[in-house]
Amino acid sequence: MKTLNISQIQRQLHLLNDFDIIEVIDKKKNAVKGYFVDAKYAKTIKKLEQKNNQKSISSYAGIWKDEDVNLENIRQKAWKK
Repeated sequence: MKTLNISQIQRQLHLLNDFDIIEVIDKKKNAVKGYFVDAKYAKTIKKLEQKNNQKSISSYAGIWKDEDVNLENIRQKAWKK
């Protein structure tokens, strides 16, 4: 994994073409600002995001363990309570 700062990305955008994952840092604050992930990983990232959203909804609602979480299930269980 390559590390680039924000100024390098602004000046040399072509550096993003050579790597799959790049860590973006803020030199002034010495902190990681995020990651650049190549577009070929978009489907994988979207699946992870969807899975994470389902877990956060279920933990917030507090009524599911490992069930399929969707709006219809939320409505049905809310009316039962």
